[in-house]
Amino acid sequence: MTRLRSVAKRAAMLLAVVAVAAPAMAQVTRLEITSRELARDGEPIGAAGPFEILRGRVYGEVDPADRRNQIIQDIELAPRNARGRVEYVATFAIAKPVDPARASGVLVYSVVNRGNGDVTVSPDGHISVVSGWQGDVVPTDRNQTLQVPIARNPDGSTITGPVLQRFVNLPAGTTTVTLRAGTGYPHAAEDQSAAVLIAAESETIDGRKSGVRTIARSDWVFADCRTVPFPGTPDPTRLCLKDGFDPKLLYELVYTARDPLVLGIGLAAVRDLVSFLRYDTQDAAGAANPVAGLVRHVVSIGNSQSGNFIRTFIHLGFNEDLAGRIVWDGAFPRIAARLTPMNFRFAIPGGAVDLYEPGSEGVLWWSPYLDRARGRASMTSLLDRCRATSTCPKIIEAFGSAEFWGLRMSPNLIGTDAAADIPLPAEVRRYYMPGTTHGGGRGGFQHAPSGQAPGCTLPANPNPMTEQLRALDKALIDWVVHGIEPPPSRYPMLSTGELVPATASATGFPTIPGVPSVDGLVKVVLDYDYGPSFNTNDLTGILTQIPPRIVQRIPTYVPRVDADGNETSGVPSVLHQAPLGTYLGWNVVAGGFFAGQICGFQGGYVPFAKTRAEREQTGDPRLSLEERYGTQEGYVCAVETAVEAAVRDRFLIEDDAARLLEEARASSVLPTAAESSAANRLRAEALCGRVSAQSGGTR
Repeated sequence: MTRLRSVAKRAAMLLAVVAVAAPAMAQVTRLEITSRELARDGEPIGAAGPFEILRGRVYGEVDPADRRNQIIQDIELAPRNARGRVEYVATFAIAKPVDPARASGVLVYSVVNRGNGDVTVSPDGHISVVSGWQGDVVPTDRNQTLQVPIARNPDGSTITGPVLQRFVNLPAGTTTVTLRAGTGYPHAAEDQSAAVLIAAESETIDGRKSGVRTIARSDWVFADCRTVPFPGTPDPTRLCLKDGFDPKLLYELVYTARDPLVLGIGLAAVRDLVSFLRYDTQDAAGAANPVAGLVRHVVSIGNSQSGNFIRTFIHLGFNEDLAGRIVWDGAFPRIAARLTPMNFRFAIPGGAVDLYEPGSEGVLWWSPYLDRARGRASMTSLLDRCRATSTCPKIIEAFGSAEFWGLRMSPNLIGTDAAADIPLPAEVRRYYMPGTTHGGGRGGFQHAPSGQAPGCTLPANPNPMTEQLRALDKALIDWVVHGIEPPPSRYPMLSTGELVPATASATGFPTIPGVPSVDGLVKVVLDYDYGPSFNTNDLTGILTQIPPRIVQRIPTYVPRVDADGNETSGVPSVLHQAPLGTYLGWNVVAGGFFAGQICGFQGGYVPFAKTRAEREQTGDPRLSLEERYGTQEGYVCAVETAVEAAVRDRFLIEDDAARLLEEARASSVLPTAAESSAANRLRAEALCGRVSAQSGGTR
């Protein structure tokens, strides 16, 4: 007991020193807690016990003169308070064990996606935090938002600039569309002398249009014509076309927007909140840090847009706080292929990979690489800035097939020349989830499709990645906290022949009845020229050439497949190892203007025939379920083999392993042995015999 008191006294003295020093550095001026609630009505969460959820707002300010903030686009043009700082307000939520003694010492910062996402409760006692970082998100009762200022010219006048918006598949009879509905820069400036509206009859995946015509300026206005006929009621947030929009055409509007938001402040807001929770005892106003003394390690996790944010955060140097300390010890960007387009003038962070949208132009690789193909002058990497300040986190990244086919992943691995694999540095691990849609599918051992992927021709891909991601979450925390090395990286490479051009011949994709060819399907990487004021390496600056000029196509590679059309590299799910069909990282648009092109980043599923007779009747070259597994018992044995391998290799935790085995045994993929032919029983017995031998004679 005496020793415990001594330790507590020393800890209190250390925290007091930090608290005295903190206000001089702090950009968190006030942390306001607006509500407290017990998670799950106070139900204990494993050994961590009950959790409390705190919600509120963090008031902060950014010093434009600090070198760590100077990369924020237009920060010098934002209004300042009496201290010469730029203010912001972000929402936040914190979930923490009610009993501080049960906190693990780990804070997990989950990056929200377009403002959506909430804190989670952890049976391991981890503190969970979310907060607003995207300054153009429209607030709701439950989302996470950030209020940032509008940049002004030095004389106080309005800043304007060109932006582009595309409209497609509009319903017949539409006369009026909304500019940047719900987000972005909806207000057109007064001077629209440079505005142009075009229509096109078709457009290829790499931006080649046909049937293009420029619509006469006299035939469209910034107005609302829904109730008042053309020219309607003047409205700077809407576009009205005199004779209405043709559902068969694509429309592109380049207009002059006003009032750019200083969105890069979102990077500083995350840095400063996490640093405050980790290191400080009170805010600048004297209010207590609600988790003071409970945080020894911090990891960040983000999916898709949120994973891109993590990459951007590290790349632009925000993992160093204002005192030169590390912010995140570990980072896990998941299904993330790009940088977040948020730190240039008139940015739209909520974009994806539509034509002309920035995101893949910057540095994409973790190790130094010279981007000769795009004319870059020096070798760069995502870790350059954190290496210079010794603030690089340990990094795990994971992604799947849809990221190659629909999100332009390949330059991350092989650069823009596709000449060789870019090696990974020691603090980065990479894991590939083969045959998965964006974020993974619903899972389960169900042979029949569960419905079409929305707007696509093929059924939705059920192949999951949840279980692998959960195991990797644990691996990252073990790496950060205990120094336990994660499993070796597993991903497709040029050197092993697993990464190839996106053609049927190169990938080895089979001819399957009813399944389109992969030729010409991949969303190619395009080299854009946005004008001389845009810093392509960092995705900062000002876009002056809108739409950008397409300079060239960059080689865009994808993983190889086997005779079934299933990918062969990486960390396969249990379902992928005991497949019930072909699991695709791509799908095809079913109708409308882009019919026949890749369907966003949704994956497809093509089930195997159940019997040999069924597949021969349709000409399907893939073996049927009975030819693979024989009986239901044979299929369960195949699942058992996959589960054992995944647990052994640390890509599946024990709880998930037990659940998957239970689900497989409860499924009805094939008839049982008692209902099957002798030949199918023999197939199953061969499978189960191999399982028994591998597990030491017991099952």
